[in-house]
Amino acid sequence: MKQTACALDCYDACKIIMDESGFPKIKGDADHPSGNGALCTLLNKSIHEEARIEKPRINGVEVGMDEAMHAVTEAFKAPKSLLWRGSGNMGVMQEITNLFMKKVGGTLTKGSLCDAAGEAGIIEGRGVNKGLPLEQIKKAETVVIWGRNVTVTNAHLMPFLEGKKIVVIDPVKTAIAKKADFHLQIRPRTDFYIAVLLARFVYMEDGQHDEWLEEFASEYEDFYDFTREHRIKPILEYCCTHLGEMGQILEHMRNKKVVFLVGTGVQKYSIGHSALHAIDSLAATLGLFGKEGCGVHYLSNSKLGFENPFDVKCNTVQKATTDFASFDTVLVQGGNPAESMPDSTRVRTGLESVENLIYFGLYENETSKRAKIVIPAKNFFEKVDVRLSYGHQYIHKMNKIVESNIGISEYEFTKQLFAAFGFESLESEETYIEGWLDQCGEEEGEYISPAYEALPYEEGFGEDGDDEFVFMDEFDDTFINTKSLTKIRTSKKNKITDERLWLLSPKTNKSLNTQFNRGTTVQLHPELGYTEGEEVLLSSEHGSHSFIVHLNEDLRPDCALVSSNTIGVNFLTPAIVSDEGDNACYQEVKVEVKRV
Repeated sequence: MKQTACALDCYDACKIIMDESGFPKIKGDADHPSGNGALCTLLNKSIHEEARIEKPRINGVEVGMDEAMHAVTEAFKAPKSLLWRGSGNMGVMQEITNLFMKKVGGTLTKGSLCDAAGEAGIIEGRGVNKGLPLEQIKKAETVVIWGRNVTVTNAHLMPFLEGKKIVVIDPVKTAIAKKADFHLQIRPRTDFYIAVLLARFVYMEDGQHDEWLEEFASEYEDFYDFTREHRIKPILEYCCTHLGEMGQILEHMRNKKVVFLVGTGVQKYSIGHSALHAIDSLAATLGLFGKEGCGVHYLSNSKLGFENPFDVKCNTVQKATTDFASFDTVLVQGGNPAESMPDSTRVRTGLESVENLIYFGLYENETSKRAKIVIPAKNFFEKVDVRLSYGHQYIHKMNKIVESNIGISEYEFTKQLFAAFGFESLESEETYIEGWLDQCGEEEGEYISPAYEALPYEEGFGEDGDDEFVFMDEFDDTFINTKSLTKIRTSKKNKITDERLWLLSPKTNKSLNTQFNRGTTVQLHPELGYTEGEEVLLSSEHGSHSFIVHLNEDLRPDCALVSSNTIGVNFLTPAIVSDEGDNACYQEVKVEVKRV
């Protein structure tokens, strides 16, 4: 029996077993604390069926690996080089290419396409982003699932939710929302307001945890004053809710062990950090940190507590808004910026102007087709690595369970470039692997993150645990602010409406961003008058693209849902970064729908 772990970009980071029947017959480890023996469709089917890039190419012509790597070496002799890395593989060894970029004076990216705005908000309040262990979720009495489609993005968490009161706050009536005890179907981009109003109502009914607040968050009265700056009636109207629904949520949280499961959907906006800081501030008001069965579970900092040998000092550019045209050589590793970055028109124009565009990955995509040099990579079954997790505390050693002549690993790629340039100091692959694992703890035969704490923030906040929680005390939003909410109410009376729709771009269970099964549909509410299967053009100030209509009554009528795997969705999205965290703002946009 051979063991490895899934390197796909997912909370679950499943442990994988291959029995004697051989590959591709694999299964999950039913005895592992974070799994139940099941694997998702992507692992059971898609990853085995997707056609691989098998041969290196230069200018569209297949060549040998030696010739292709020589071309890569020559390309990196150009004065300006960039490494743009995607999340196609989450093993730690993906970052070893940083060491080469440091040596050649190249540029790396900073920020994120995914979750950095939310993490910035968490750090503003807690000082450090610690993960909430799975066992604390299991001990909760009420779980509030906020902007997170658990059955799609975190399916192995479902057994931990059994027997609990479930509250869902989401613009979409997801599968978990249909099973929940209560679902608040809010207007998009209003998560901050909901959290602040809920905190205000907690104070109004004297439901705050005074004893905990006095010890760990002594400026809570100032936060109450901040919540009072937000006018209740116009905000409830803007969020499309009312006092009764607020009361139902509070009833499920009152005097309960509560865990918030917060997804990235709440922070795909310029104010994404504020949404997480507000949710954390609500949790602090209730005294939910450092207690059994309580807390806020977001994407944790998976490298917290580790000494990372691939953490280097280089020049950086924003990942979400990279200007590719300013570089002579661009190495795209494990990603597809031509389709996954916001504002596809701008991105593709930039990529096409790069003299030496190198694609290093597994599958053909919009970026590989534009590349001058294509280097096939090994998949995670074909090499050794270490898998950290942003969803739980367990660390997996990834063993090679399949022999393959296709492609090269990130380590071998870097090793060859070090040799070609005459660079020294690269350690052996085994040294790096063991260096990561030696930093881990162990529990019942499993590796555990060195940052693991059974009750995070039990002693306090900040990196040393001796600080207080810092409540939010200001909020500035140029898109909309609380003062303008009164104008919105007046506009409704004067029948001034915005017929554009909020764009939502969640993940699906059929793909992982632009890997595997790609979609072509836009989901619209039947109330809007479109018919199933008709073609429509979606337009924003950033671009346009055509899609096929799929009617969905689970959507709000003011939303258009185009999942992140859909071809062309990022022609609509803005090339901006969040106010804090340097994160992409995919949902900071409204779209117009027209029949073709």
